[in-house]
Amino acid sequence: MTQQNVTVAVTGAGGTGVAKALLTALQRDDRVGHVDLLVSANGRKLVAFEFRTGEDPDSVVQALEATSPKVRFLDPADMAGPVTSGSYPSDAMIILPCAAGVLGRIAHGQTESLIERAADVMLKQRRRLVLCLREAPLNLIHLRNMVAVTEAGATVYPMIPTYYNVPETLAQLRDEFVERVLQFLGLPGTDRYQWDGSDTAARREHTQAR
Repeated sequence: MTQQNVTVAVTGAGGTGVAKALLTALQRDDRVGHVDLLVSANGRKLVAFEFRTGEDPDSVVQALEATSPKVRFLDPADMAGPVTSGSYPSDAMIILPCAAGVLGRIAHGQTESLIERAADVMLKQRRRLVLCLREAPLNLIHLRNMVAVTEAGATVYPMIPTYYNVPETLAQLRDEFVERVLQFLGLPGTDRYQWDGSDTAARREHTQAR
C-alpha cells in the first residue's frame, strides 16, 4: 500500500479544535505515512486562546496532540523548508482553518510565509489543495479570491457544518466535518455519514437516542 504524505496548515481563524481532530485522524490512518504541520503566528495565538496554553511551538504541538512520529512541525518563517519545492512528495495540503488573509495571499501568489509557498507549490504541481475557509459574512473581495484559487486548481471547502444528521454536540459537528474533508481526499474513515437515499447511519443513531 502506497502511503500518502499530507501537509496541514493551521492559520489565524477560529476553530483550531477541528484541526486537532483532523490531525488525530491522520496520525491514526495507516494510509498516511507522513504529515508536515505548519502553524502560523496568528494560528498559534488562536491555539493558545482556544486551548488555554502557550504560544510556543512545543505548547502548540501538545495542544493539537500532533505528537506521533509521523508528524513533523515546520516553522512557517523558514522559507527553505522542504515543502517549498515541487520535488518534495506531498500528495495533499489542507489549510484548516484558513483565514481570509491567507486565502487572499494564495489567490494573488503572495508567498509571505512557508504556508503560502507550500500552497503555491501544490497549485503549480497540480496537486490537491483544500482551503477550509472560516469567515462570515463574505465580502466581494473574499468571493473573488475564492473564484481565483478555484480557477487555479484549489478547492474552497468552507467550515460549514451539516445538520441533516441531527448533531447534538459540537464534537459531532466537528467530527463529521473532518470526515467529510478526509473523504474528499480519498481517505474515508467511516460510512456513518454516507447518504443511502433516505437516511444516514449517524442520523439514525442520533434520532434513536432521543
